Amino acid sequence: MSASELVLRETLGPVRRLTLNRPDRRNALSVELLQELVGALEQATDDPDISVIVLRGEGKGFSAGFDLSAGYNGPRTIWSDRERLRRSNRALDEVFNTPLPVIAQVHGFAIAGGADLALHCDFLVCARDARIGFPPVRNLGVPPTNMWLYRLGPQMAKRMLLTGDSITGAEAHQLGLAMESHAPEALDDAVLTLANRMAKVGREMLIGNKHVLNRGIDLMGRATLARIAETEDAVAHTAPPALAFRERVGEIGLAPALRERDAAFHPDPPGLVP
Repeated sequence: MSASELVLRETLGPVRRLTLNRPDRRNALSVELLQELVGALEQATDDPDISVIVLRGEGKGFSAGFDLSAGYNGPRTIWSDRERLRRSNRALDEVFNTPLPVIAQVHGFAIAGGADLALHCDFLVCARDARIGFPPVRNLGVPPTNMWLYRLGPQMAKRMLLTGDSITGAEAHQLGLAMESHAPEALDDAVLTLANRMAKVGREMLIGNKHVLNRGIDLMGRATLARIAETEDAVAHTAPPALAFRERVGEIGLAPALRERDAAFHPDPPGLVP
């Protein structure tokens, strides 16, 4: 295993396993981490001995989303905010367009931008007790890429994004958002079994078939929808609830403000899958 500061890289035969390595920050997606992740994906793609990539998180979960504590430097307008979102989303586009298949291995949580990152991978395989959702829709804005539509369909995407509710990994599997769900202790082995099975297929076949399928998703409007979502997210950041939340963060801190916001939605709703 070779380690960099923010992404761990591990070669397991034809599989390159990448691990987000900010466990003290719940693997929050900083600009630096995303840049390093893109570099690691490119390095794996350029290695002729690698056929499949696995992406997971160190510590208690996959990722809690974009790093809100990093703040935003400079004067903020809708247009400058949209440009900032576009640059962040460029990294997610790189994940989606990585020529090799990418499996998101989700344990613990994949929340907000962390869920976005997982949904830009080709496959989502998760622990049954993982939590997946986008609670920032409650007062902070719009998912700035909105892969939810393509992975869940219109009705269930609306159900999640008009409440900010999260689902378990088992529910994600039942809904088709995740391809598989497993007991947490079995997750590593299950993901590597899938990755190695895929790797039996010729590398060129994997690349060619993924390319065709991804272009099909783009013909459904994925890239155009992301550009629309960026603008809507930037506009939403100027809405009274978002401004009030930022003020509250300044008063009591980010974590307490998030707990205060989400308290109104507890207890969790009954399971979204019968």
